Amino acid sequence: MKILRRFFSVKHMVRQEYVIGELIDSREAYRNLVNIAIPSIIEMIFVALIGSVDIVMVGRLGFEAIAAVGLATQPRLIMLSIFMALNIGVTAIVARRKGENRPDAARLAVRNALVIVLGLTAIITALAIVYSRQIMLIAGAQADTIDMSASYFRIMSYFMPVSTITMCINAAQRGVGNTRVTMIANVTANVVNVFFDYLLIYGNWGFPKLGVEGDAWASGIGLCVGLGISFFALFRKNSGNSFLRISFKDDWRLDKKTVQSIFKIGGNSVLEQIAQRVGVFIYAIIIANLGTAAFAAHQVGMQFLIFSFNFGNGLSVASVSLVGQMLGKKRPDLAIIYGKCSQRLALFISAALAVLIVCFRSPLVSIFLVRSDPANVLSFGMAVNLMLIVALFQPPQTSAVVYAGCLRGAGDNLYVAIVAVICVAVIRPIFSTLAVYVFGLGLMGAWGVSLFDICLRFIFMYHRFSGSKWHKKMV
Repeated sequence: MKILRRFFSVKHMVRQEYVIGELIDSREAYRNLVNIAIPSIIEMIFVALIGSVDIVMVGRLGFEAIAAVGLATQPRLIMLSIFMALNIGVTAIVARRKGENRPDAARLAVRNALVIVLGLTAIITALAIVYSRQIMLIAGAQADTIDMSASYFRIMSYFMPVSTITMCINAAQRGVGNTRVTMIANVTANVVNVFFDYLLIYGNWGFPKLGVEGDAWASGIGLCVGLGISFFALFRKNSGNSFLRISFKDDWRLDKKTVQSIFKIGGNSVLEQIAQRVGVFIYAIIIANLGTAAFAAHQVGMQFLIFSFNFGNGLSVASVSLVGQMLGKKRPDLAIIYGKCSQRLALFISAALAVLIVCFRSPLVSIFLVRSDPANVLSFGMAVNLMLIVALFQPPQTSAVVYAGCLRGAGDNLYVAIVAVICVAVIRPIFSTLAVYVFGLGLMGAWGVSLFDICLRFIFMYHRFSGSKWHKKMV
């Protein structure tokens, strides 16, 4: 118990040479962290759960339908990667301006970001709609999935502007720690999504039976609801938190210095996001070529990996906000404390998740794949085996995510991007290719490489956070 108390105690987290002023006590540090993290964790877990329900509903159409939706996911995420990167810049800038108590500068950053996002979205959306089938063929769609995946991808592309604008607004809200708004918006959007899944996938209550296309339309309707909530929170006059409130009457012209700040941080993150998405995309193609049954098992494993990832990601959101705000106040020592508190909580949660996954892996897989169905026997067995690797993912994944969030909050995005390029875009595809095609290790071999990748990222992130270079980054 003494070792645990020391591990979680704030007084042992900062080296004496980094201490600038009076430190907060452990209770206050964890309380401030949890107040921001809990809404984000609830949001992300709830969204992941509903996303799993979405896959379960699609899965009742057959494993080909699961594979078709999965094939469309990675190309869509690649197209969204540029916006995810810019939003990292928005969050970091808004958090720093919050710490500096400069609301006008924060609002200017949000307005400029929205203008940039709208312009880029128009171009990318048009390309996605026109070349939807070709993109799915590149993604590895087979004869039994090409029509479904292309149709799903095209419909989802119609709603890309809705996604990108919502993401930008929510990124700004997270920067000031207003995670309750993003939680309400995203949870509501996903509940609406599942409701319309029920209506449109199976044709209930007199609605047309659209199958996989119905899933896409349901997702789009949910996204529109989420945008409405986020939009209202940002523009409403009687907002309880007026730090970010903007109006159409404001000056929406691009400000050169602000745009440069967004692209300075977001530009490095573009490299990170593209490296991650391209690496994962190539990885998915390698697995898709193992056959539809293997890819369906892979999709089931990914559902649990994404679900568990959200615990660390929720804590990462809190660390981005608090690290940025503390650096804005010129208190890197407090930034270190919040970063390490986030990692401690993430490690504790991940250990519990790993135990649960190992103990209940078979019942968990049966949620997605009907065990009694002869067509699912092969996929079910592979998915159960994958769950052991999913359990091993937990500690390094959550810690790596939290430390990366701390570095992003400090504006040290270039380092995070370089690590992503090395690990995800280079090591994972090359070693996965060797594991599958040279050594014949199949799906388990590819996932073993992915586990090695996340462990390596954790080591890199920990090493960087333990130093002091990120303390001096200007945003």
